[in-house]
Parts: sequence; C-alpha cells; structure tokens
Amino acid sequence: MDYALIIEGANEVFTGGAPIEVADPVIAVEDGKIAYVGARAHLNQDKVSDNTERFSALGQLITPGLVDPHTHVVFSGDRSGEYAMRSAGKGYLEIAKAGGGIAATMRATRQASVDELVTTALPRLDRLLANGVTTAEVKSGYGLSFESEIRILEAIKALNARHPIDLVATFLGAHTVPPEYKERRSEYVREVTERMIPEVSRRGLAEFCDVFVEESAFSLEEAELVFRVGLEHGLRPKVHADQLSAGGGSELAARLGAVSADHLEHISDAGIAAMAESDTVAVLLPGAALFLNQQENPPARKLLDAGVRVALATDCNPGTCMSESLLLMLTLGMSRFGMSPSEVLDAVTAQAAKAIGREDRAGQISVGRPADLAIFDVPTHQHLPYHFGVPHTTAVFKGGQKVYGA
Repeated sequence: MDYALIIEGANEVFTGGAPIEVADPVIAVEDGKIAYVGARAHLNQDKVSDNTERFSALGQLITPGLVDPHTHVVFSGDRSGEYAMRSAGKGYLEIAKAGGGIAATMRATRQASVDELVTTALPRLDRLLANGVTTAEVKSGYGLSFESEIRILEAIKALNARHPIDLVATFLGAHTVPPEYKERRSEYVREVTERMIPEVSRRGLAEFCDVFVEESAFSLEEAELVFRVGLEHGLRPKVHADQLSAGGGSELAARLGAVSADHLEHISDAGIAAMAESDTVAVLLPGAALFLNQQENPPARKLLDAGVRVALATDCNPGTCMSESLLLMLTLGMSRFGMSPSEVLDAVTAQAAKAIGREDRAGQISVGRPADLAIFDVPTHQHLPYHFGVPHTTAVFKGGQKVYGA
C-alpha cells in the first residue's frame, strides 16, 4: 500500500518528550496511522506515488496532537459577572455562598436540552482544535441531578460522534452538593452512588468517575465511597484534589490507584510522596490559579523532582478558567511553575494522554499510532510557550485527515 500522506520540511519534530535528532525529518501516513517517522534518506520511496498527498511544514514544528486532560466544556449559562465580582475582591467561597459558583451554572444547565448543550459546546471544541488539541477529557458535574447529569453525558457522546476531537467522558456527579440537598447531603451521596453511577455504567456514558474533595464539596470519606462504587461499575477514579486546602485528596488518589489527581495547589509533602509511589498523574491547571488570582501555585518542580508524572490542562469551565487555550498553559507552566520547554510540551502530549487512559493511542508520534498531529508556525518547541497569546497552529491532522487549517 502506498503512503497516503507525507508531511515534510519541518524544522523540528517533537515526540517522546524531546525532538527527534535527524536531518530533514519526514512523517509518512498509511491507513490513518503513522507508517514512518525519521530522516528522508531512509523513507521507503517505493511507497511514494502520484496519489500520495504531500503537506509542507517548511521551517515549522510538528508535535503529536495535543491532549487536554481536564475540561468542563459542556455547560449552559454565563458567569462573567462573577469574574467582575472576584476582581473587586470577592472570594470563591463568598461568591458560592451568595448563590454563584457551580450552583449558578447548575441552574442554567438543568434547563438545557441535549441539543442545546451540544450547540453551545461545539464552538468551545473548535477553539480547542485551533490550539492543536486532538484528544480531550470532558466532565459532567453541572447538572447535579439524575436527569441532567445523564443529559450532559449524552451531549458528550453526541459531540464525540460529531467533532474531530476524541472526547473522553468523566462522570462528576459529586462536583458539589446541590442546594436542595444542602441539609441532607447523605441523601445526595446515595443518589450518586445508588442511582447515577449504575445508570451511567449501564449506558456506557463515561470511563471515569471524579469527585471534588474539598471542605466546600465532599469529604474524604464521601469521596472514597463514591469511588469504590464507581470502581464496582467499571469507572476508574480521577480526583479534584487539594485545590483550596490540603485536604488529603492526593493521598486518596494514590491509595485508590486513580488515573489522575487534579489541581494540587495545596498538596502536602505527604501527598507528593504518596503520588510518587503510585502511577497517578498530577494534572495541573495553571489557568485556574491565574483566573482566580491565587498566589499559591501547585509545586510542579517538587512533583517532577519526586518522580511524579505531570500533565497540564485548560480546566476550561465557566467559573474558574474560561479558556480553551491549551497553548497558554504551556507559557504559564514555565512562568509560574518553573517547568522547562520540553516538560510543558510533554505535559500536554504523552503525560496528558496517560492522565486520561489514552497512553496507547495519543500523545506520541511513533510507527503504528494514529496519525494525530499538530503543526505550528514556530521553528522549535521552545518557541511555542515563548511566543504566547497569538495563533500559531498551521494545521491539525486527525487519523491522517486534515481537520484544521487551510
């Protein structure tokens, strides 16, 4: 079989955590998968025909399709007013107690149909694609009732069938306790464990189960109960951990073998040690700390030096990080977290893929993998976080088909 596509002329090809060290690199695609990556001199010329499409990436950077391992892009409503309140000095918990926060998005999302949720989410996915993203996790969690949580997950399923980005669904019914259950939270935990999780599993609507472990959300004991029921129904754990305080969420994630522990602004040394002994990926969300004007950043350097795998994500959501710019997170990962250029790009490719259980099919450029590729109009991976706030994406390929770019 002849090559279907050859991408040539790149100044640099980044994969496997570092650029490949070859002159005149070429990527060949066959049947939607990478058939060759390396120097042009070793390309099998017998498989190049008049039918082979050629794409020039002259002087540019090629990376694996980027992976966003933590988003909340399916929701309804708008919370721009809260951002103004926050800039005027109101705190996250203060806004939530006044009726804002997650509950505000919950009220709008409960009123939206599946079609409406799909329609409002599509432009957000388009913006992720324009950042070079080819795989993304999407959480529920803004319905907080049986019917609306199912609708959100059905919308994610519909979006996955319609949009080029591969979507990985996470059930986050335990995002916060909804207002109607405020005085009977144990009943809501039972609703999540006895009704929502079994139905989500029965319909095959999610791969992961997430819980927001925090004083304002769920306790460690409540979270463990939810996770154990989730595991019984085939949903692997992911944890919103240590965002506002050192609540032990990272230790719980490590103990349960969670695929990731996310946020970690206030992770303790014990939490870092526990994660270092586990296979749990630390998913850091630099846009959230920036958007909330938090001075406390997750200790990325300590995590990396301890041997913890670190991924970066947008946390795209209406309240604490309304951004689809995964490329901006590279810049923040360097400027605010002290990560290197190769570390931040690895954090949105190979490590991000592992954080959502896609390490076998996303986040790397190697023979046999799907040809999910992003091409940026910069000469090296060092320039991608350096020259920030402007569009750099030339083209995005999904399974060897161009899905973004002229």
